[in-house]
Amino acid sequence: MKIFTVFLILLSSIFVNAQQVAVLKYNGGGDWYSNPTAMPNLVQYCNENLKTQLDKEVATVEVSSIDIFQYPFIHMTGHGNVVFNEADIQNLRNYLLSGGFLHIDDNYGMEPYLNKELVKLFPQQELIELPSTHPIFHSYVDFPKGLPKIHEHEGQRPQAKGLFHEGRLVLLFTFESDLGDGWESPEVHNDPPAVRKKALDMGANIIKYVFTN
Repeated sequence: MKIFTVFLILLSSIFVNAQQVAVLKYNGGGDWYSNPTAMPNLVQYCNENLKTQLDKEVATVEVSSIDIFQYPFIHMTGHGNVVFNEADIQNLRNYLLSGGFLHIDDNYGMEPYLNKELVKLFPQQELIELPSTHPIFHSYVDFPKGLPKIHEHEGQRPQAKGLFHEGRLVLLFTFESDLGDGWESPEVHNDPPAVRKKALDMGANIIKYVFTN
């Protein structure tokens, strides 16, 4: 009954405030606020190219807040430590099971801290690497090799992993790619236009997939 009630809250919020996305504020000392221009730029790109009507103001929401259910798409990033307490875990799990979607983009260094927290979120599941044939890589622009590489860092291959509930992708974790850096304004990282476009195209793929599946 509780999950059903949460579902109704999320469903009503989709109709009332369907076009706003949010950045997740979490505890542990990690810089959840990194890449401040990334999501606003992605929103603008999607509005221009996908013809979405996303609110240009990107919200900030805390993991344990009931406000999380207002946003069908939530983005999380950072470089360091992540800690979810029991209230965070319960709230985030309810959010995902009732129709929400969380995209976590490792801004380099987040993965080892995040993995131990995701085990708490879905103890019976493991992150599954998405094959290059998954629709999320083809919903707007085709990425035949899967997740693109935006920043090198340690030179490892980019990976996109997911958690599923009843066949639905509810959480996407992208790392060794650094999409968020590619979404940032040009002067922040001085990425070539082609690299930024590749990052934004993949971001548009994620947005389109989430809002049409």
